[in-house]
Parts: sequence; C-alpha cells; structure tokens
Amino acid sequence: MDLPTLSNHLWESANILRGPVDAADFKTYIFPLLFFKRISDVYDEEISTALAESDGDAEYAHFPENHRFQIPEGCHWQDVRARTTNVGHALQSAMRGIEQANPDTLHGIFGDAQWSNKDRLSDNLLKNLIEHFSKLSLGNRDTEADILGQSYEYLIKKFADATNKKAGEFYTPRSVVALMTRILAPQEGETIYDPACGTGGMLLEAIHHVRRSGGNVRMLLGRLFGQEKNLTTSAIARMNLFLHGAEDFRIERGDTLRSPAFYAGDNLATFDCVIANPPFSLKKWGEEVWESDPFGRNFAGLPPANSGDFAWVQHMIKSMAPKTGRMAVVLPHGVLFRTAKEGTIRKRILELDLLDAVIGLGSNLFYGTGLAASVLVFRVKKPKERKGRVLIIDASREFKKGRAQNELLPEHVDRIYQWYINGQDVDGVARMVGLREIAENDYNLNIPRYVEPVIEEETITVEEALINLKFSLEAAYAAEDRLERLLQRAGLMP
Repeated sequence: MDLPTLSNHLWESANILRGPVDAADFKTYIFPLLFFKRISDVYDEEISTALAESDGDAEYAHFPENHRFQIPEGCHWQDVRARTTNVGHALQSAMRGIEQANPDTLHGIFGDAQWSNKDRLSDNLLKNLIEHFSKLSLGNRDTEADILGQSYEYLIKKFADATNKKAGEFYTPRSVVALMTRILAPQEGETIYDPACGTGGMLLEAIHHVRRSGGNVRMLLGRLFGQEKNLTTSAIARMNLFLHGAEDFRIERGDTLRSPAFYAGDNLATFDCVIANPPFSLKKWGEEVWESDPFGRNFAGLPPANSGDFAWVQHMIKSMAPKTGRMAVVLPHGVLFRTAKEGTIRKRILELDLLDAVIGLGSNLFYGTGLAASVLVFRVKKPKERKGRVLIIDASREFKKGRAQNELLPEHVDRIYQWYINGQDVDGVARMVGLREIAENDYNLNIPRYVEPVIEEETITVEEALINLKFSLEAAYAAEDRLERLLQRAGLMP
C-alpha cells in the first residue's frame, strides 16, 4: 500500500468521528484503533507463517514465541468486528486484555478513551469506524512499517492543523526537529533522551538521522528514552515508535520536573543527546520540589514560580553525559533577556561555558503561539575554536509565509545548519560572540544586541519617485473625501 492511499484512508476515519467528537480528541480514538488493527493483522500473518512451518499445527502456531505481541482469545480485531451491540464495551475489553497480556511492552498503550460512552460513540458510529478500518490490510506484507509510520506522522500533523492552539502541547514542526537533530548528529550506539517527548517525533527523527547517515539503527535498541506527562500523548508516542518499527525503547509517563523517570542511584541518568521542546513558560512547574531538589538540578538557581523555562534547561544540562553530552532545546525568546532570577541563572550557566549557540527562529512556526522561538544548543565539551564564545544566529527571516502557519522549508533548514556548522560571521545573520562581550551586556543574549540586520536601501529614479508621490496624494485625497462623507452621515460635520 502506498503512502497517499493509506494517509487519505486514515484521514477519512477522522471524518467519521466528526460531530460527536471534537477535533482535539480525534487522536484519542483514531490512534488506538490504528494500532489495534495493525497488531491484529500482524498476529494473523504470524499465525499463517507458523502454520506453514509446522504443517498446519494450530497449537504450535499460537505459541507465544511465534508472536511479537500476544492477543488473548476474544481480544482480536475480528472478535470486536463481529459485535453488533455494546461495541464500545467490546473494544475497551479487547484493548485492556491485550495490555494485560503484554505487560512489559504494551501496558497502558491504548490510553484512557471512554469507548463505552454511547452518548458520544453510538454502536452504529463505532461499527462504521471499524468497517472503515477493516478495508485496510495493515500487516507487514501489505503495509511496510516505514509507510505505516509515515502515515501515522501525517495524521499527527493533520490533527495538529485541525486544533492549532491545542496542538503545541504535543507537536513540534518536523522541520524544526530536523534542524535540531542535524545539529546534535546522534550516532549509532549513542543514547538519546527527550524529557518532554510529546508524540515521540524527536526520538523518531534521531532514528531517521542515524539511518540517513549510514548508521545501524539496531544499535539504538534500548537507547531511546522519553518522558511525557499527558497519558494520551505518551501512549501515542509509544504507538508511534512501534509503528515505525522501533522495538526496544522506554517512554515513561510522568511529570519530568517533579518526578524524573530516569536516574541512577542518587543522580539523574545521563545521555549523549538530549533534545526537547518543553512547554513554554510553564506555570506551577514544581518550584516547591526544586527548593531542595534531590538531583541538584537547581545548580544555577531556582527559577521563578511563574515560568519553568530554566527548570527545563537545568534538568537537561544535568542529563548530559559527562564527556559526550550535547543538547538542543526550543525556548521562548524571553529566556535570552529576562532579568531577576532568570538573569542570575543565565549568568551562571554562561560562566560554565556550556552554551554553544543561540538560534532565533521566525514567527508563527509553532502551534499555539505566533511568537518567535529560539533554539539553544549546549555542549559539555565545545570545540577548541568555540570555547569562551557563543555563536548567535538570527534566522528570523528564514521561513515560508503561510495563511495560518508559517513553515520552515528544507532549504531554510539547510541554510541555518550551514551557518551553525561554519561558525563564521555573516553580516546581518550570524556572529561569534565572546563571553567577555556578553558579560559587558549584563549577560543579556537578546539577538539584536549582537547581530544587526542588514537594511537594503531601495534605489529608484526621480521619475519613479514623482509617480509614487502622485499616487500617494491621490489615495490620501480619496481617503479624506470618504472620511468627510462618513462624518456628514453621522451628523458630525456640516
């Protein structure tokens, strides 16, 4: 099955839900159904293969070792499809049965959708939805993991487009993820960690990067780690990785700032690559825990109660491996210049000489905010030529303007990446700034302080200037006449 066919069919499933279910909740129902259908079809293929190997021995075909995931009796897709009443209850029971049969891999993976709520999901609606999915064969023979994974990502993007403001909680534009991943350049055998992993897009892009670089992605087995607070979103991340063919990873549900999931003894676990787009300026982020944080994540200071940006930064810095650690994080521009507590934290972090680069992105690239964001890059060991210096890049003009959302195209990503790799001064775009100069600016990192935009002056002839003046005067006189008529009509002018 090709990508457009599968993607369009999956999107039509969302249209079946439209009306009874809000667009923001589509993902809660569509993704579990897609995953349920996939593992049922793969299970059938495994049965077929085992029967062929054993001359039709049905008992052998059902042995657990012949299957990646176990599907208990009565919990298969076809069992639910056969139901005509209480379909939601049958769906919920089947999903819970599969989770319980695979506690180490699928615990809680289907989320907490209320399938048995008939006010929202009638038997007729669910039957239509199940029949729609039943038209697809989602086994490995008909649908490769890569195609299925890409369709899944297509759906995530479509749901983000449909909900816009709410989408920022779980979706980062993939072009931004690609830029961050290229900068960090994860290698086979390295560990990769996203403390605010959303739907798992950054971990997936790390896999793609290793594959594109000619690395062995199997060397990433057991080396992908993520934590996500939202139950539905963390479940989607796990399904996302499974559907892309990833096998051994750890996605934990929980509040990273209050209860980090990965630690070794009394210390946080450390990773080669740390990458994240955490929630911007999070309020009530866990200040009460950080006042005496057992992991020492307040090493540069306690962030303000109404903004957790520097809590994420400090958590990620503490999560970098001592020799190979590097990180990239998306943050609002305010972290570059806000004063008081954040100014103190910024000063202390800069004095450690861990900050490698500041990249200012264009406006309206992210769902949920029209504001421009920045990418901060940190390295435990900076190259010799970059020690004591910070590369500051103004990439705010690098985007394609869109009606609802601006877009970072591949050519924009390429340019920004080259500016970063070259580390050279470029008029109006990039500048390598010494820590002494930053200190003289009270550790303010606001990009215009260091990179002045190049203003291109427009040159026109005198004749063209006179024509422009004539048109401007005519437009001004016409506007004045319209204003007079409006004032007369309102009785404010004789």
